[in-house]
Amino acid sequence: MLPTNDLPGLSSPVPAGQQSDGLLARFPNAPTRRRVFREVRRFATLDSTNSYLVREARLHAPEGLVVVADHQEAGRGRLDRRWLASPGSSLLVSMLMRPGLAADRLHLCSAVVALAVTDACREVAEIDVGIKWPNDVMVRGRKLAGILSETFLDDGVRVVVAGLGLNLKWSQGLPEEIATSATSLAIETGRDVGREEFLDCFLNLLEDRYQALASFAGQRRQVQDYRRFSETIGRRVRVEIGEESFAGKAVDITLEGHLLVDVGDSVRTVVAGDVVHLRPLDGA
Repeated sequence: MLPTNDLPGLSSPVPAGQQSDGLLARFPNAPTRRRVFREVRRFATLDSTNSYLVREARLHAPEGLVVVADHQEAGRGRLDRRWLASPGSSLLVSMLMRPGLAADRLHLCSAVVALAVTDACREVAEIDVGIKWPNDVMVRGRKLAGILSETFLDDGVRVVVAGLGLNLKWSQGLPEEIATSATSLAIETGRDVGREEFLDCFLNLLEDRYQALASFAGQRRQVQDYRRFSETIGRRVRVEIGEESFAGKAVDITLEGHLLVDVGDSVRTVVAGDVVHLRPLDGA
């Protein structure tokens, strides 16, 4: 799943017999070891999986509800960028979380989603991937997946809806500028990685990492793993925070999951923002 400015749509019909806006199936008791992420709802088409879960959350849907769509008509990325993926070409999934975390720790939900993707890529696709801060999953410097989390209060309880878009199948006919910045599991493995196989593995791995957030020790372990898979530490970066932009060297990630950037005369702590990896000759 990529911004429309970055990736042209690839045509693929919705499977015959599926309603474009109807619920395809519920699997509340899937044969897995999951205790939280058990109920999976599947749709042919939605406006976006995140928007659907936000609506369901406000209707008091249970924690752990998962929604998957073949196609999104109004998929969104960071900074309200529109995201586009042709039907069936990507894993488009969102998870409903009520983690009981302080407001300044809710971003760890996105972190464990990214980590579960890296775990699943090794187990299912047998490839190594890294994480570009804060939440892009990368292979050989190319974007494989993106994560968008939305947080809000529901009757005083903090709710996180975490959405994942992972490129599965697209591989042909991409402009050169896109092929150099994005990739898919089909490109990286040379084979078709099944969406259901990847989804089931991902949710099982997410279960353990998400439940670890219930303790400070578990949070620390997740951040340590996140740091280990970081492709941002050690890189020259440009950080964009609202109207402000600055460049420096990413030197570490704190135990809170924040990025530390050496700008020459000081080290700045970045809690939220967009980060661009710079080539050695790129300017600020």
